[in-house]
Amino acid sequence: MIESSTPPLADLDGYRNVTDLLVARAAAAPDHVAFEVERSSNERAGSTDADAAAPWRPITTQAFSDEVRALAKGFIARGIRPGDPIAIMAPTRYEWAVADLASWFAGAVVVPIYETSSPSQVNAIVADAGVRLAIGGTAAHAALLQTALAQTTGDTLGAWTMDVASPSALIDLVSSGVDVTDDELEARRTSATQDDPATIVYTSGTTGEPKGVVLTHRNFLGQVLNIAAAYHEIVNEDGNTVIFLPLAHVLARGLQLICLASGMRIAHLSDPSTVVATLDTLRPTFLVVVPRVLEKIQAAAASKAADKGLSRVWAKAHSTAIAWGRRAERTDAGRRITRDRGLRLRHRFFDALFYRRLRTVMGGRVGYILSGGAALDTDLSLFFRGIGVPIIEGYGLTETTAPLTGNLPGRIASGSVGSPLPGLTVRISDEGEVLARGVGVFAGYRNPAHDADAFVDGFFRTGDLGRLDDQGRLILDGRLKDVIVTSNGKTIVPTRWERSVEADPLVSHAVMVGESKPYLSALLVLDPEQTQAWADAEGVDIPMPPQPDIRAVTDPALRAHLQRAVDAANALVARSEQVRRFSVVFADLEDRGLVTPTMKLKRSVVLDRAAVTVEDLYL
Repeated sequence: MIESSTPPLADLDGYRNVTDLLVARAAAAPDHVAFEVERSSNERAGSTDADAAAPWRPITTQAFSDEVRALAKGFIARGIRPGDPIAIMAPTRYEWAVADLASWFAGAVVVPIYETSSPSQVNAIVADAGVRLAIGGTAAHAALLQTALAQTTGDTLGAWTMDVASPSALIDLVSSGVDVTDDELEARRTSATQDDPATIVYTSGTTGEPKGVVLTHRNFLGQVLNIAAAYHEIVNEDGNTVIFLPLAHVLARGLQLICLASGMRIAHLSDPSTVVATLDTLRPTFLVVVPRVLEKIQAAAASKAADKGLSRVWAKAHSTAIAWGRRAERTDAGRRITRDRGLRLRHRFFDALFYRRLRTVMGGRVGYILSGGAALDTDLSLFFRGIGVPIIEGYGLTETTAPLTGNLPGRIASGSVGSPLPGLTVRISDEGEVLARGVGVFAGYRNPAHDADAFVDGFFRTGDLGRLDDQGRLILDGRLKDVIVTSNGKTIVPTRWERSVEADPLVSHAVMVGESKPYLSALLVLDPEQTQAWADAEGVDIPMPPQPDIRAVTDPALRAHLQRAVDAANALVARSEQVRRFSVVFADLEDRGLVTPTMKLKRSVVLDRAAVTVEDLYL
């Protein structure tokens, strides 16, 4: 099969732009709790009321709508015109949602900027997008934005902050809008049509400089309404979720809109490291994560078992969960399953010993987890299915307004990223590239020069390699630009080998190398946290690098441990695809020149900075 389509489930005719989603929800359920916002320690300490002293306070749909409208009036009063770009640079938090919707209510175009962006990146985005007004999460963010605005030649309206204790706080903007009438606001809210730009999102730039992706109100409406219909079993007003992915990423913003339109309660966390500790309080029914989060949950469970001398028992529990997950997927597919009383008994035993505790760590109510942003290991997906928390893997890009394909409840196939979502089509080119067309696919970049190679026959070229199975599900094989051609003419797609090695908790990233070389080698980039924990447990001294440069690690015990991961990966691939030599390195994974905000490694930058280490592999 070279093409697969899914018909749309939603009609967009009754909507003018994205703001109608909030208007409709506020009219239908004004008193329903839409958000939970974390109270500050001062708020809780100063309250004598039991409810007010709770760590999270509820915000209804109507209350959220009122905040959005008040801020939108402030934008209008300050001089924002229809179509003006407003930049938002802040960690994931409730005020991000208010500013996002308020910008649209004022008829503006939102330009998200990752909070970790460097000053040069902020300057470039502000200038390229023609930003007129900017909002920072903190005074420091606002200062960066103000500096960037000062370097532009246009008529700008300053930088503001979500920090109420700082000058130029959003509360001041709200105060300035009290004289803007409801009729003026309504005229501005309805000024944008479905085909007008809603946002300009700058790609994270794993293979080059970021490009401004122009997404329209139609793109968002099409995705939000169709995905909400397809996943109604998961996303509905009886559920709740925690968003901790960056709201500057289109996936998190799309999820937020879907939840808002469907009535699913949202809590924001700005620090991903606090997620696990918070799940017990918030008890979400649904989570969206990147695969690394799942890997760390599994690794933590294995580590705790080891601390109690239960490593062998955990290994059996792990394999049992995978077998149970595989059995559940066969049931989904309608295949005949032979009774296996031994597997059932083992699963029941390990559920009491391990699985139930893992579900409790995730809050005890998670029905499904959506994994995106990077490829998910098949066994990891089967493991979580086996412990009772199915993983829905999806795939998409900024240019497709997040999800392009996705597995559905009751039709999960680990190893695939599912079928095209409603209203979307996937085609595989003669070269094996994944092509996309449909409601979420953008029309072009802000700079038309970038469009030249982006489309073919009306389809967007994703740059990813893949194939469709006999059910129309997409299986990804890697990035087109990552393909390696060795000196003997062999063409290698490194993804399968790299994913296998990255399944080891100590390896944050595996990078196969060998372009124009006689054999394949690899760089294994260590996860500092996991490596330190392993070193402590093994009694090995591995000093963490004090400098940000990539640095090779030669500890023999560590190499021996990772050799097993390399051997296992080599066993999965043909002889010509096997890695002969590898180097273990530390790298600064907080360096935005090396790693994107969504934690994808910039391969070309890594190879450039580690050029000497790579050359040593061929001496």
